[in-house]
Amino acid sequence: MFVIIGTGAGGAILARELAKNGLPVTILEKGPYIKSKDAFNYYDKYNDSVDLLTTTCVGGATIVSMSNMVRALDGELHDYGIDLTDSYKYVEELIGVHDLDDSHIGPGTRKFLDAAHELGLNVLKMPKAIREEECIQCGKCAFGCPADAKWSGKDFIDDAVEAGAKLITRAEVTELIIEDSKIRGVRYFKDDRKQEIFGDCVILSAGAVSSALILRTAGIDAGREIFFDPFVSVGGYLKDINFNTEVQMAGLVIGENFVLSPHFSSFIRENIPDDDVTDRDILSIMVKTPDECRGYIDDDGDVYKTNTITDIRYLAEGVATAGFILQKAGVDPKTIGSTVYRGAHPGGTAPVGKIVDTNLETEISNLFVCDASVLPISPGKPPILTILALSKRLADYLLNK
Repeated sequence: MFVIIGTGAGGAILARELAKNGLPVTILEKGPYIKSKDAFNYYDKYNDSVDLLTTTCVGGATIVSMSNMVRALDGELHDYGIDLTDSYKYVEELIGVHDLDDSHIGPGTRKFLDAAHELGLNVLKMPKAIREEECIQCGKCAFGCPADAKWSGKDFIDDAVEAGAKLITRAEVTELIIEDSKIRGVRYFKDDRKQEIFGDCVILSAGAVSSALILRTAGIDAGREIFFDPFVSVGGYLKDINFNTEVQMAGLVIGENFVLSPHFSSFIRENIPDDDVTDRDILSIMVKTPDECRGYIDDDGDVYKTNTITDIRYLAEGVATAGFILQKAGVDPKTIGSTVYRGAHPGGTAPVGKIVDTNLETEISNLFVCDASVLPISPGKPPILTILALSKRLADYLLNK
């Protein structure tokens, strides 16, 4: 029996691959099974010191992601002997990764692409896993897709259940059952009752925070460091651009220390005093950077982050570049402003080489971790495709084993 904890990118594809190969799989998910359009109601809240975007529901963060699919950390993972070449190819074909069709590149995104190109920046369309024939171009990607037009982990969980896997929702894992340094199962709460499930192999894919806290119950000191990609949105006034209804993050600028992507933020409008300005008059860009791993999770599950001088410098470089793009795109420079600092894509709490080996196994036999926890450094770009590839590689290892 394989017990998989979590239904985000890591857990979802593992469940699918194992179940479709006829193996017994039970999936435990802390959150509920929901409709994708309701995902915005399941964002998590940590503490007042950090604004970190994660969700608790079937599909995890993938259900509110922009379905951006870029390869990350290839060189760094190669240093640990991890080659994802074949896994990337498999996953990209499976979920249909491709450049968004021109029919779904709106005027705001087009202005971003053209302006960045004129400025000589490294610009391209964002690789996506979106089905254009189903996409209604509503701009609500981060709220949960109302048309179910993008891939999410929920798709693979559905595949796994159809293949015979058992899904238990609203199940909060509280403890690992270990005998003679080998995993035997887990204890969890469901409906206010403590329950147990036993298995020969347990894979933690509950996300960087939850996976670390579960590991601590087994005496593995995970989560004493954490990274997450800092980001802000920079934008301003461009009358009737209607960018708020476009497919979000459909373009990408890759800088040395940052990435930029067109992303609507309603907070930008609040910085402009003119009452006549509406959401349809805002063009904005997300600025995202890698960060140094200067944070930790306390024993209550609260996340704390220290920003280094390097973190601040990288963010400032990205913000300045975004300002140049916006002005070149026609945004009124007097209205350009920024949102507050937030974070996304937490990881690094159980990194390869420290907490897990190159097969993602812990010091406890048959206890694996497969989510952003295992990434050795911050990728500074969307990590979903890399997590999917790592999980496909782990699935192949477990099938062979």
